[in-house]
Amino acid sequence: MEKHWIKKVRYLPNIVCLVGAISLALGLVECSNIGEKATIIQEPLPYKMDALKPYISEQTMRFHYGKHYAGYVDKANQLLKTGGFEGKTAEEIIALTAGKKEYTSIFNNVAQAWNHAFFWKCLKPGGGTINAEVADRIIKSFGSFDKFKQKFLEAAKSRFGSGWTWLVLDGDKLKIVTTGNADTPIAHGLKPLFTVDVWEHAYYLDYQNRRADYVRQVLNHLVNWDFIASRLKSKQA
Repeated sequence: MEKHWIKKVRYLPNIVCLVGAISLALGLVECSNIGEKATIIQEPLPYKMDALKPYISEQTMRFHYGKHYAGYVDKANQLLKTGGFEGKTAEEIIALTAGKKEYTSIFNNVAQAWNHAFFWKCLKPGGGTINAEVADRIIKSFGSFDKFKQKFLEAAKSRFGSGWTWLVLDGDKLKIVTTGNADTPIAHGLKPLFTVDVWEHAYYLDYQNRRADYVRQVLNHLVNWDFIASRLKSKQA
């Protein structure tokens, strides 16, 4: 009996190791699958919720970031569970779904999540100082800095319904464009440099129907010029 017991004990460590290895492998597969499914993440704000006051209130930011943006991210991930986009970035998903009716819901939610993540980076408490290179490009493209702000403001006012106003790079040229609802420049081969969200949820608590006042305050006090400069230099779309 003792000899048989010794033989069993001798093999026990091997069995334990085998079970452990299988468990580890299953755990890695599970983690990998979780990572694959969580395609879209809610990016953290680069400043505090109340940092943009008095131009954008903490209450607006809590609704805008914590409800609207979070809602797009959650809905996008729910829709992406159907499969077909595993391991794809938001930019890749937007390119694959743009203009395709069968993917309208996926495009709308992924693009809105991307647009919002980009918008947060476009804002900065105090705004900072405009980079000399950026200022030169703006003056060459629009005639003067004041003309740029006026054209941007007019574009924002003219966007019917909900959408976005953008400063984009089209080849080597700076342009001001608007997109409706969830549409985004990256779906049209344009490189976004800066945007202002002109959906009502972005400003209504603070400005009611005064969209122009909201956009004007952003342009005068909250533009993250360092981010625009980095986008101009970056090779990323």
